[in-house]
Amino acid sequence: MRRFGSTAATVLAFGVAMGYLEAVVVVYLRVALGLAPGALVPASDPAAFGTFETVEIARELATLVMIAAVGWLAGSGGLERLAWAAVVFGAWDIAYYGGLWVVLGWPPSLATWDVLFLVPVAWVGPVWAPITVSVALVGFGLAAAHRLRLGHPIAVGPVRALAAVGGGLLVALSFVVDTDRVLSGDTSAWTGWPLFGAGMTLAGVAAASVLRHGSPDGVAGAGANDREARVSAAIHHGPGGRPPVGSPD
Repeated sequence: MRRFGSTAATVLAFGVAMGYLEAVVVVYLRVALGLAPGALVPASDPAAFGTFETVEIARELATLVMIAAVGWLAGSGGLERLAWAAVVFGAWDIAYYGGLWVVLGWPPSLATWDVLFLVPVAWVGPVWAPITVSVALVGFGLAAAHRLRLGHPIAVGPVRALAAVGGGLLVALSFVVDTDRVLSGDTSAWTGWPLFGAGMTLAGVAAASVLRHGSPDGVAGAGANDREARVSAAIHHGPGGRPPVGSPD
């Protein structure tokens, strides 16, 4: 099995390269549509966007397949593969915005609106929001992958799993509450930020709890400690705590 450091460097390099490549694709797309660097494509030219919408959705789905494939190849189990996929996703998204800023000078600020995703509907939000999600994915993904690579188990448990999924759903919902008005040209203040904050907090607490305890909802870890104590007692004192036959005691 490859060392954690070399795997992390390879996965991060792939994510950064993939993000820059997508930024270049967006640059070419904007030139082809005759858009200003900061323009929202659907709001600027709905007809042109409609022509390429199916192609763009297919490209986004292909991107998700690529991320999943790298996670599968880098990890050796389900949770480790998920962790590496999170690292790729986060690195890709951060590098995407970094590439656009280097090439186009866009976004001019982290508060700039962007169309984030198109499946199943358009997701919109200020640039700082997806970057925040991506930083969390890279951080938690690397921490989980490192723990697993060292041979330390991670058992999520139903409570933490529901908390993580619920947090993710709140974040996703925060990106669609303003879709209609933003795509129509209204880029006033983001109303989804309370949902975003609640979702990030819920998912972050769940992830931190899993990494801190490594057992499902604090149950398995306690059970394992009890079993270890019983085994130790049996070795030293025999069944029932009585000295074994032939003991020096």
